[in-house]
Amino acid sequence: MAKFKLIVSDPGTGKCVVSDLEGPRAQALIGRSLGELVDGAALGIDGSAVISGGCDKNGVPMRADVHGGAKKYIVLSSGPGFRPKKSGERKRKLIRGRTITDETYQINVTLRKEGEAHPKPRTAGDSKTAAEPQAPPPLAEPAKSVGKPAKKVKESKKGKKGK
Repeated sequence: MAKFKLIVSDPGTGKCVVSDLEGPRAQALIGRSLGELVDGAALGIDGSAVISGGCDKNGVPMRADVHGGAKKYIVLSSGPGFRPKKSGERKRKLIRGRTITDETYQINVTLRKEGEAHPKPRTAGDSKTAAEPQAPPPLAEPAKSVGKPAKKVKESKKGKKGK
C-alpha cells in the first residue's frame, strides 16, 4: 500500500502545508507525472493542484525530463538534483524519473486558482501579427568603469609546444 508525504504550497499566501496520504487517496497519485493537473478532491484539498516535484525515501529527487519512475544516472549541468559549483560544471548524478510510484516518499504540489489555465508553450506558428505592434527594447546606458581595469588573460602555452 502506498504512503506519501504531501506538501501543498499556496503561491498566493506563500505558505506550505504538510500532510500524510494513505489508502485510496495515495492510490489516486500512482502513475501520475510531474506537471499534471490533479483534482484537489482526490487529495483532500480545495481546488486543483499541479504536481511540481518529489523524492523517494533516500532523498533522490524526481526530474520532469527523465521518463518513467525508475532511478537512473544521468549527466546534469543544472536543475533539480545538482547545483554546479563552477560555471559549465557537469556531473553524473542519481535521479528518479517523473512518474510517481510506490517508492516515492514525498510529493510536492502547487495550488491553482479556479479558471487559471496551464501556460501554453509558444510554437513557431504563434508569432505576433502586424496588428499587434511590438514595443522597442529599452535603451541601455553604457556601463561606467569603476576601479581597476580588467586583467588581461594570458595565452596558454600548450598550443605552442614543440615550436
